[in-house]
Amino acid sequence: MRTPELAVVVLIALGWPAFAQTPGHYGIGRAATDAEVAGWNIDIGRNGENLPPGGGTVAHGREVFAEQCSACHGEKGEGGVGERLVGGQGTIATAKPIKTVGSYWPYAPTLFDYIRRAMPQNAPQSLSNDDVYAVSAYILNMNGLLPSDATLDAKTLSAIEMPNRKMFTGDPRPDVKNPACEKGC
Repeated sequence: MRTPELAVVVLIALGWPAFAQTPGHYGIGRAATDAEVAGWNIDIGRNGENLPPGGGTVAHGREVFAEQCSACHGEKGEGGVGERLVGGQGTIATAKPIKTVGSYWPYAPTLFDYIRRAMPQNAPQSLSNDDVYAVSAYILNMNGLLPSDATLDAKTLSAIEMPNRKMFTGDPRPDVKNPACEKGC
């Protein structure tokens, strides 16, 4: 490629992001509405921020897990094609840690977030919020973190203290807003 052609390619490449971000530059498209953004804004904070209404029991979670989850994660969450979900408590500091929901995850609400977004693998986001609460309750129950007669909802899920929570450290970088580090990491 000759120098003038290379210069044109470089100028186009450098200017392209500006054109792509200019609203209406090509006369097509529009800004997303608040309702459209809200439909995609389904993230759940580690302390339960943005958990939806609803709830589910361990018993219902056992049923949904058998139908939707056990083919990959095993009948009792012991693993298979999918990751192991149960056990491993006390192994994190060993040479062969077993990282499961009960042994490794620091925050219970992130379980709801992950299941709702990604599971079941063949149909992500197909479970109702009640089903996701129920499956979360069942997985937490199998890990000994919730009694078998429990009902899980936004309040009870946010209140669960995961066994490995204190083993994680906050991000001390000054440019990262981290409430855990306000008093020092």
